[in-house]
Amino acid sequence: MSSRHTPLSFLRAVALATCATLACGSAMAQWLWIDSAGNKVFSDTAPPPGTPDKNILRKPGGRVEVKLPEAPAAAEAPPAAAASAPVPKAPGKDDQLEAKKKLADKQAEEAAAAKKKAETEQYAKARAENCERAKKAKATLDSGIRMATTNAKGEREVLDDKGRAAEIKRADDLIRSECGPLPAPAKAAGGPAN
Repeated sequence: MSSRHTPLSFLRAVALATCATLACGSAMAQWLWIDSAGNKVFSDTAPPPGTPDKNILRKPGGRVEVKLPEAPAAAEAPPAAAASAPVPKAPGKDDQLEAKKKLADKQAEEAAAAKKKAETEQYAKARAENCERAKKAKATLDSGIRMATTNAKGEREVLDDKGRAAEIKRADDLIRSECGPLPAPAKAAGGPAN
């Protein structure tokens, strides 16, 4: 029965020894100061001679001394010296923020111009394709070849002279509208008309 309790007793002993070691270690490190490099130093011995009192943060006995930095000598300067000091900028205008805003506006304008250019190119391409189709249809109609269309019922109907004339007129109208120069963009619409 004692063998079953041995591991638990051993663990307790190890835990107590660890706690005692940690407690002794923290009890030994009673000094806290800032060295010449600006690092915090914990030690059981006093700081080296020449360490300023303001850099000693804790002494033995558990007292913690917090020292505030001394006010700079410039704060005690006479009012005439303060008047010659540069005046900080008034709040309300941040140069970096203004520069970022201008850059964002410029990028937005460039993006809008690129979008408008792409739309104009797409419109011009569609017009060119429509023009080409209208010219081919007109050439076919002018050739005199017998042509047929499909009516609303899905039945095939051969074009008579009246139907051919109507289709030729339609092709001529498409050629005039799609094959000429691009129309001027409408100012109210902001782009080319479709």
